[in-house]
Amino acid sequence: MKELIKKLTDITSPSGNEDLIREAIREEIKEYCDDLKIDRLGNLIAFKHGGGAKIQFAAHMDEIGVIVTYIDDQGFLRFSNVGGLSPFQLLGQRVRFTDGTLGVFGLEKLEQMKDWTLNKMYIDIGATSKEEAEEKVAVGEFGGIIQDFADLGRRVAAKSMDNRVGCAVLIEALKRVQSPRNDLYCTFTVQEEVGLRGAKTSAFAIEPDLGIAVDVTLTGDTPEAEKMAVGLGKGVAIKVKDQSLIAHRRVKELLVRLAKEKKIPYQLEVLTRGGTDSGAIHLTRAGVPSGVISIPTRYVHSPSELIDLEDVEAAVQLVVAVMETPCDPENL
Repeated sequence: MKELIKKLTDITSPSGNEDLIREAIREEIKEYCDDLKIDRLGNLIAFKHGGGAKIQFAAHMDEIGVIVTYIDDQGFLRFSNVGGLSPFQLLGQRVRFTDGTLGVFGLEKLEQMKDWTLNKMYIDIGATSKEEAEEKVAVGEFGGIIQDFADLGRRVAAKSMDNRVGCAVLIEALKRVQSPRNDLYCTFTVQEEVGLRGAKTSAFAIEPDLGIAVDVTLTGDTPEAEKMAVGLGKGVAIKVKDQSLIAHRRVKELLVRLAKEKKIPYQLEVLTRGGTDSGAIHLTRAGVPSGVISIPTRYVHSPSELIDLEDVEAAVQLVVAVMETPCDPENL
């Protein structure tokens, strides 16, 4: 799992530019599903037959990033965010554009720190003029933050754990499942960070009986952290509520029951901000009972998101348990 997570997090694929990460995931799973397709919006959907209920698992492939909005006469790039990006995470960090061009985030002189916003920042790609910069990068070019993968032993840190670790969990579950008892639609979605867009279109086409997102969640276990009953190393998190979803009671109870039966360490998650693909899936057509399997993650939406591999393993085990448990959509 460590090598798989490193492989996925090393890839730069901000929202709307998921081609590279999609191809890497396709290569990982092509031997482990009965059908594999890419829909019109770019979602990668792996189908595995098991009969019974149609279950859509959704893990988003995209990551937060930036987009070039202007190039000045000195060759510096102005930019806007793609997804939830804080300016305080960027100074001195590096960016890789989709064509491979590298740059460094810089900041104008400020009289007061309260004036530090994205429009006070720029990207330096080493150009000495607008013309030289335009030979490398165009207005409208997308980029992602780059940061080395850090192996801390049981815990690892990297950029874009949100949500490459969710993708890794779903990939590994597809490889491990032996006796699926449901029709599985493992969906690696696009553009989650800018509005759950891939989840909306894929769920509309699939018409699942049950929806489960696999994504990261925040923790409350760092010094002076906001109080939250989720911590690293305490197991997979089973969502109760976030800003986009109140988990369907029977889906939450199913996940808790399976975790107890399989002796999988788990914790209940109430997230007071943010959401996942299940926020879109549960509102599809006439409604889809939905829940979320979450991986606790520190420093979300930073260049060094940190996870515990034992929580990842617990998440894989819970996803496999759902895959191998007959689910009656009328009586979960």
